[in-house]
Order: sequence, then C-alpha cells, then structure tokens
Amino acid sequence: MNNNDINKLLKIMAHLRDTENGCEWDKAQTFETIRQYTIEEAYEVAEAIDNRDMESLCDELGDLLLQVVFHSQIAEENNVFEFSDVVNAIIDKLVRRHPHIFNKSELMNEDFTQQSWEKIKAKERDDKAYTKGKTASVLDDIPNAFPALIRSVKIQKRAANVGFEWEDIKPVVDKVVEELEELKFEIENGMKSDRILDESGDLLFSCVNLLRYLKIDPEAALRSTNIKFENRFRSVEKKLTEQGRKPSDLTLNELELLWNKEKCSI
Repeated sequence: MNNNDINKLLKIMAHLRDTENGCEWDKAQTFETIRQYTIEEAYEVAEAIDNRDMESLCDELGDLLLQVVFHSQIAEENNVFEFSDVVNAIIDKLVRRHPHIFNKSELMNEDFTQQSWEKIKAKERDDKAYTKGKTASVLDDIPNAFPALIRSVKIQKRAANVGFEWEDIKPVVDKVVEELEELKFEIENGMKSDRILDESGDLLFSCVNLLRYLKIDPEAALRSTNIKFENRFRSVEKKLTEQGRKPSDLTLNELELLWNKEKCSI
C-alpha cells in the first residue's frame, strides 16, 4: 500500500459526506449513529480470526478501517481532528510505549518487562489526569462500553498491578464459594431482585478473578463452553428430528438422558 491508496479512501469518504453531491445516508451520520457499526465491525474481525478465514479477515479489516475513516471525516468537518492526527497519535504512542526498541541508548542496561510497560501506561494516565485537573487512578481509561466480562478482567489486572492480589489460589477459590453461598442465601430468603442482582454480580466477578489467576481468558473459556453447548444441543435436536420429534415434546428428564448420551459421545 502507498499513500495514494489511503488518500483515495479518504477522498471517497469526503465525497460521500459532501453536502451537495454526497450520499444522503452517509451525510446524516454522526459519531453516535455509527458507534454501533464500529463495535459490530470489530466483532466481525474477531469472528473471521476465530474461523481462520483469511479472505473474510481481509474484508472485515477493510470494514473496520472504514469506520476509522468515517469517524475521522466527521471529526474533521467539526474541526476536532482529522485522519492524519489519528495516525500520528498512534505513531507517538507506539514509539513511547516501546523505548526498548526506539530509545535503546537510554535503556542499555534495562530489561523491558511487563512492569516497564505498565509504568509507561501509568505515566500516560497521570499526565492525562493532570491536564484535566483530576487525580489519576490505576482504573482510569477502562471504557465503560467494554463488554462487562472484558472490563472485569481489565479492572482486576490493574488492581493486581499495584499489589491488590492474593498470593496463592486458595483464598481466590474460597471467595468464589463465599459469593455462591451469599447468592444461595438471597435465593432462599426473599428473592429480592436487587439483592439477587448484586450477589450474582459478585459471584461472576469472583469467577472472573479465579480464571484470571489461573491465566485463563474468561472470554475464551465462555466462548468455548458456548460452542460446546451449542454443538451438543444441535446434535440432540438432529436425533430428535430423525425420530419426528422436537425438544418441546420431551420431559426435562428425557432431555437430560439424551443430553448425557451426547455428552459421552462427543
């Protein structure tokens, strides 16, 4: 790729947004209206990676790039920033976060570790908070828009980096058991929706912490279980269809018998 390629894309986007000759749909869009498309395109990139579909990955990365260009065009029209600012911002960040590569003379005797990386990011958070007149937190800049599972991991990792972490796994497991017992207590004593919600969240958060402690990505673990469950359930459905039946025709006990058979055969 050369500069002409990206410039052509930028010109097409600008033309689509042209007030007189542009596309009515593209002209009507704002940061807010295309926000969801940006999220969807990122998930479609992830799907292509999971499927090891390189042709789709190429296509989906193009769609994701379009979202970057789209947002940049809207920002330029509002005199906020432009595409070149986006590019320069990530260039500066990459160089700043890789001093062991780009400033070797300053780090000749230092091994660049995860701790070094975290120190650089902490300095960035401190600087950003200072410019806004705020007190920096290790939990700054973890987007609320992240899926809750991913955000839990991010929060816990940040806290662990400053020492808020158990030294061995036993209390981590104990915490999961404790939160389960508290949820069971609420279920057995009133079933108040606000308390059930609160204790359910605590249990999930503790489970995420256990998996993180075991160096297992909770998102990957749940995705794997989703796939496993889906495959087994589809297999049960298929066998029932061959018999001229469907799951709703069976009792729960009958379904569990079929499920356990599939569990043993897959």
